[in-house]
Amino acid sequence: MTQEVKLSQYSAILLENARRSGISDEEILEAVRTENTELLKAAERPHYTYESFFTYAKEHGELLNEAITEGYRITFNTNNGLKNWIATTFQLDPNEDFTSGEGRVEGLILSQDQVEKLEQALAFNWHIKAVEDTADGRKQLTLTLRGQ
Repeated sequence: MTQEVKLSQYSAILLENARRSGISDEEILEAVRTENTELLKAAERPHYTYESFFTYAKEHGELLNEAITEGYRITFNTNNGLKNWIATTFQLDPNEDFTSGEGRVEGLILSQDQVEKLEQALAFNWHIKAVEDTADGRKQLTLTLRGQ
């Protein structure tokens, strides 16, 4: 990535929700190019609608094409937003696969590729505080707000 692309937490969750719903990056790029939210209808569910996805991105200078093809950094993560982004992006259940509390995420087990995606996207107000190897070659992470 030559210049870091930044996305709001909500835009990042919507993008990852579309991916999780089986919409390919090429299809998402086509939806962005044509500003056709109908192409993303299959990803809609409560709290995840795409009607303002393109206009919000334009108004806030979000480069959706680059975010899709090159990756992105979230501008700011809230506790609940980070929990939802992790659950959506890595297809995890926040009630079973990791714990999330005020300023902390614990027991998050990811592959090395997933860790790299997390490192790239995680907003600067959070950091990976601890990483431990698991018996199956994955990584168990603890995330905290910076300064904690």
